[in-house]
Amino acid sequence: MKDLDYVKIGLKAGLEIHQQLNTTSKLFCSSPTELKDTKDATYEFYRYLRPSKSELGEIDRAAMEEGIGTRRFTYKAYASTGLVENDDEPPMEINLEALKIALQIALLLQMQPFEQIHTMRKLVIDGSNTSGFQRTALLAVDGQVSLRGGSVRIDTLSVEEEAAQIVDKDVYSLDRLGIPLVEIGSAPDLKTPKMVKELALTIGTILRACRVKRGLGTIRQDINISIVGGARVEIKGVQALDLIEDIVRFEVSRQLNLLKIRDELRSRGAHVEGPIEVTSIFTRTESKILKKKRVWGVLLLGFADLVGKEIQPGRRLGSEFADRAKKRGVAGIFHTDELPRYGISNKEKEALLQLLEAKKGDAAVIIADESAEMSVEAISAVIERANKAIDGVPEETRRALDDGCSEYLRPLPGAARMYPETDVTPIALPIEIIERVKRHLPEKLEDKTQRYKLDFLLNDELAHQIARSENNQLFEEVMNLWCEKDSGITKDEKKDAATLVVRTLEGVIAELKREDVPVDRLKREHILGVFRLVRDKTISKEGVPKVLRLLAEYDTKTADEAAIELGFIMLSESELNTIVEEIVQSQLDLIKAKGVGAIGPLMGVVMKQVRGKADGKLVNEVLRAKVLSVL
Repeated sequence: MKDLDYVKIGLKAGLEIHQQLNTTSKLFCSSPTELKDTKDATYEFYRYLRPSKSELGEIDRAAMEEGIGTRRFTYKAYASTGLVENDDEPPMEINLEALKIALQIALLLQMQPFEQIHTMRKLVIDGSNTSGFQRTALLAVDGQVSLRGGSVRIDTLSVEEEAAQIVDKDVYSLDRLGIPLVEIGSAPDLKTPKMVKELALTIGTILRACRVKRGLGTIRQDINISIVGGARVEIKGVQALDLIEDIVRFEVSRQLNLLKIRDELRSRGAHVEGPIEVTSIFTRTESKILKKKRVWGVLLLGFADLVGKEIQPGRRLGSEFADRAKKRGVAGIFHTDELPRYGISNKEKEALLQLLEAKKGDAAVIIADESAEMSVEAISAVIERANKAIDGVPEETRRALDDGCSEYLRPLPGAARMYPETDVTPIALPIEIIERVKRHLPEKLEDKTQRYKLDFLLNDELAHQIARSENNQLFEEVMNLWCEKDSGITKDEKKDAATLVVRTLEGVIAELKREDVPVDRLKREHILGVFRLVRDKTISKEGVPKVLRLLAEYDTKTADEAAIELGFIMLSESELNTIVEEIVQSQLDLIKAKGVGAIGPLMGVVMKQVRGKADGKLVNEVLRAKVLSVL
């Protein structure tokens, strides 16, 4: 896609980041925060959720749409699930451990915390919370982050409950419900797709300096996007950072295309008529979708060739109509821009247009369902969306798709969505507590990376990799252990040791996991023990992967026991000399033929015999000396 002039277009974007906190218990109860396998569920129950009025007597428009129809939600619960998650008892006081982590994040973002924290209810009736609302507490405001394109205001930071995890249609798992998370919201100061991604990366590095959960699903981004003449649209559920720029670009493109369609529709004097039942046209249809269904149609005057017009890659204006219809429970829509197709003949298309009294330049949409009521509900949603197409770009909440496009989710929520939580006591946050947390803020990622480069002589890539990793504390423990014994360790030795530790923690263990080795059973003592053996030259660095594999498979063993069992105790220098001498003498013809070029092939022969028992660098030195001595 050709890059656009985002300044001319008037792009304004804001970012919301939701990050789970790594606490021992949930936000408003004592249940653990570890995720479960749904096959371990011990019981399940169901709820019916309906929209309710706020304290101002209003019903939120987003909740109204989610509440259309009667939906029964099933919840899978576990032995660790408590009564709060089930919504069978009031919440406990807010988790102070979560509050402290959130306060650290707020201060790193240069935000101003409140001295008293009040919990609110956010109406949510899509099934993701058993109570029908999510508890959230505003903690801090007025922060700032510096980017290459300028500073960005961070408006709010809230602590709130994570939603239940959806596992099937209207089926949720309660293991995730209530895990503490922070919601960080920026001002609409972002002017290009690159700035949006840069802000996500910058805040992400700050979050990783604190105690947050890692892995897929623990962090996600919502992006608010608008352009001049368009509307504010919130795109929810962006998990991959690499998709952020595409999502912004595709949304800008969607809004620009919708504005072009609007202008064309207005120039044609477009309007909408109907709905009308058209079942009689399709009584003998070959379309499997329409057979034995009640079919309803709507006439879109002036819409010809525009319903099928692409507005995002693979998505058309008709896709927007279909999104709205699907929210009413039908499978989708047909429109005349795409017919004849799907078993619908050209004769049936012409009969439809004739029945609707369509003229040249008009289009029609049909919807079919066994339920006449559902068909009418769905066609009414299409009519509403078609009228919005004449107006331009509707404000709405959309769901991010894996290809960077998005689909309609629900209207933007209004003020009626939030109201006070009367079951949770406000929490005082005196200035002395804020100052105490400020004095003990975690080290920023960029500072940690620089320290690793200076203290352990790591290159940029490895220093950045281990600084971002959840293994960074273990890395420092190993390096402290390595350097404590010998204060006279050389710079080269320290660099080699640090490089080995990073590559083992970040590469070797990951490779073992891909081979289905149960590396989760490796204990801190195992890791420290293995590197102590390498430090003391009891085993070679080449033996590390096999020792770790054995320790993972038999986690009751010690590192010393594993090394002995594998026969990886280091050879003495005289033993190594003897082995190399024997191999050199047996390969004199090769050495005379290739000279020093024989060292490479012979290195493989020697290492096959001594791997895990001798350091490769030392082996190379001894072999080279022996080869040169016989030339």
